[in-house]
Amino acid sequence: MTTGTIQIKRAYAACDETDGYRILVDRLWPRGIKKERLQCQRWAKEISPSQELRKRFHGTSDFTGFTEAYRLELAANEAARDFLTLCVEQLRQGNVTLVYAPKDEVHNNAVVLKDWLIETME
Repeated sequence: MTTGTIQIKRAYAACDETDGYRILVDRLWPRGIKKERLQCQRWAKEISPSQELRKRFHGTSDFTGFTEAYRLELAANEAARDFLTLCVEQLRQGNVTLVYAPKDEVHNNAVVLKDWLIETME
């Protein structure tokens, strides 16, 4: 049974106490942000979209294609199962916040990852 929720938050937004366990889910460190300011307990670049996927969909409007490709990567990624286990453990203690850098708050890897986590936990 979980007590927390999975949230997503932009790396440039201020941290607050409701964030809980913060995980940076981008392959690249957010430009211009120091480690102390980001206040993440983990950088999970191993479950972020591959360089190839990131480059292929950067600047395109094909979010559906990106979502499908990223979900296939997650399904084939052994580290994704470990990440799921970590999230389940942290959710027993409180909220988990997936931190991302892109400006688009609707079409990004954290949105896809959050949905994948919720579906996979059910």
